[in-house]
Amino acid sequence: MRLHAALLSLLLVPTVGVAAEPASKGAESSASFSDRRAARSAEEVKAQFLHAWRGYREYAWGHDALKPLTNAPHDWYGESLLMTPVDALDTMILMGLDREAGEARELIATKLSFDRDLDVKHFEIVIRLLGGLLSGYQLTGDQRLLDLAQDLGTRLLPAFDSPTGLPYVYVNLRTGKAHGNESNPAEAGTLLLEYGTLSKLTGNPVFYEKAKRALVETYKRRSKIGLVGERFDVATGEWTNTRSHVGARIDSYYECLWKCWTLFGDEDCHAMWKDSIAAANRHYPEEIDGALWVGHVDMETGQRIASRYGALDAFWPGLLALSGDVAQARRLQDSSFKMWRKWGIEPEAYDYRKDEVISAGYPLRPEIVESAWYLHRLTGDATYRAMGREMFDDFVRYTRTGSGFATLDSVITKEKADDMESFVLAETFKYFYLLFAPPETLDPAKVVLTTEAHPLRRTW
Repeated sequence: MRLHAALLSLLLVPTVGVAAEPASKGAESSASFSDRRAARSAEEVKAQFLHAWRGYREYAWGHDALKPLTNAPHDWYGESLLMTPVDALDTMILMGLDREAGEARELIATKLSFDRDLDVKHFEIVIRLLGGLLSGYQLTGDQRLLDLAQDLGTRLLPAFDSPTGLPYVYVNLRTGKAHGNESNPAEAGTLLLEYGTLSKLTGNPVFYEKAKRALVETYKRRSKIGLVGERFDVATGEWTNTRSHVGARIDSYYECLWKCWTLFGDEDCHAMWKDSIAAANRHYPEEIDGALWVGHVDMETGQRIASRYGALDAFWPGLLALSGDVAQARRLQDSSFKMWRKWGIEPEAYDYRKDEVISAGYPLRPEIVESAWYLHRLTGDATYRAMGREMFDDFVRYTRTGSGFATLDSVITKEKADDMESFVLAETFKYFYLLFAPPETLDPAKVVLTTEAHPLRRTW
């Protein structure tokens, strides 16, 4: 399989990097991490990705995911929606794995059907399947993938039919019946990249309009000090949890504001971003013993509630760097890496004041690697490659199994659990690969990566 020449050219436009600042302390020095070593590391990442893909190919082909300890297939809803092949397709294309990508594309195009009586989680299906189909279409030009994306998007639209326009949590793919009132800013406000791209590629504005309304309705419910909370009722629009932070249930809402302005040139998104990031910078950061963190506060008062940071919060340095705040991004990435190094791998949640684990699991998350890639790409500082190499070695050492990579029940004991989410192949391996691959592999100035790391580009 080969990329269309016009689309490939959009991937191969080098970024004019920000001038490198002095290297951060903690990882191997920049000078000792050569381009040659980076190239070898990229090949090692590709080899480990293939290990996981071949495990899926052998034991779970045609299913959503592989259980990497028992070598059993797993389907989210009892019937396969080909979660792993759709999510992983663009990673294989970027890695140049033409044969594997071709097999996956044919499986998707010939076997995937959304005409199923299944109640699916709207947000997860949008970011994994709709995003994967759209990026796959843009990279290959295969009309079958866009047709599947349009069918899926149409089946998901009833999720937005709430009194507020905020989407219900679940929607039935066949009947359109939606339910699940308690949602959050991330699940309501992280949909415009995918739905908006679908509108641009099909010429149907309804997808953009529905997703943008949900984003605006989320923003409109911010407090007087500019913060959003953790949970709300989609029918009433009332907050049910007023804790505010950049972690789970809020995280990608911020990401969407910046990236929708970048991808679509939507000035409303830009204005909402500027207001939101100013409030975030006023209230979230906290300095402890010379290290910078972002914690939890009350959305109404800004009063600090918890000194909690974790694997999901670790995307924040990358977003700050992408939006121009490299200095703060560097300091926060140093804190993320300090958290990683304490146990040889990062916990799901960490109390940075007490210096102790709050939630010890590690579901193979990509966010800290994502931030390392953005910082390396935008500064040219090879320290972040050295940081990534240490993390990759730890990742393989503690999570690799005979057929794939397994979630850790505890970063302290390193006990494994029988789970390998599709995002491991969509995001974690993609960011490791991009960190070591030549910079022309993907240009963040020309390509927007969704919260599931699916590359979308302005081809319209």
